[in-house]
Amino acid sequence: MAKTYGQWLKEAREAKGWTQEELAKKAFVSRSLIANIEIGNRFPNDADAQRLDKALGTPGDVLTTFRPGAATGGVPDWWEQARVLEQQATIIREFGLSLIPGFLQTEAYATAVIEANYPRESEERRHKGVVTRLGRAKLLEDPVTPEVWALLDEAVIRRPTGGREVMASQLDHIIALVESGRIRANILPFSATPHPLLDGMLTLMWFEDQPPVAYAEGVRTGMVHESPAMVAEIQGAYDLALSEAQPLHDSLGLLRATAKEYRA
Repeated sequence: MAKTYGQWLKEAREAKGWTQEELAKKAFVSRSLIANIEIGNRFPNDADAQRLDKALGTPGDVLTTFRPGAATGGVPDWWEQARVLEQQATIIREFGLSLIPGFLQTEAYATAVIEANYPRESEERRHKGVVTRLGRAKLLEDPVTPEVWALLDEAVIRRPTGGREVMASQLDHIIALVESGRIRANILPFSATPHPLLDGMLTLMWFEDQPPVAYAEGVRTGMVHESPAMVAEIQGAYDLALSEAQPLHDSLGLLRATAKEYRA
């Protein structure tokens, strides 16, 4: 099995005879970050990796060697970091501008989204993408954690991704999750435009033992924000948009009505 960045970091640290606390002080990062990287819960951003390289006296391109997906042709590294964090989060706040958030997607919906990618990928890679996306949904198997809120722009439910029946089933899935109390979902109606989240999709995540982060994604790009000031700013934008959304009861009614329209 290929070595991970966390395994490499632990070996490099121990070769110096340093504790996690000692490396953290030399690299100007937190000990919890070192611990989470070493056990595979976190993947460092470029700035943290550069600080670790400088402290350890290692080449500056080490991160590239271990970047998730680099050797396997898997998911992009900028998304892999967010995916790992998603599995550790205790609270998740999602915003979908044009699509249902990934871990809330049905298999048929996910397949339709991935098949729309350009340039078109091989059947094997498309299948792998669907399996990966469905695997993320396992975090909902716990009846309590993470606490999930989904804020959906009305465009998300109006675009018949995959066709009318696929879309109806996808909305039924969201409705079932809301009715079971597993998630909350609010629809941001067209009448609320403009709102501060029109630039793209967004995920906010909170954890038990580390500061919150935000993940923002656009076309062919994504970024995990860890700066407390930036995360607070993004959270403020999310809260402002949420204040313009329909209440849970009304949102649930709109989801039901739209699913019925797709089947009419």
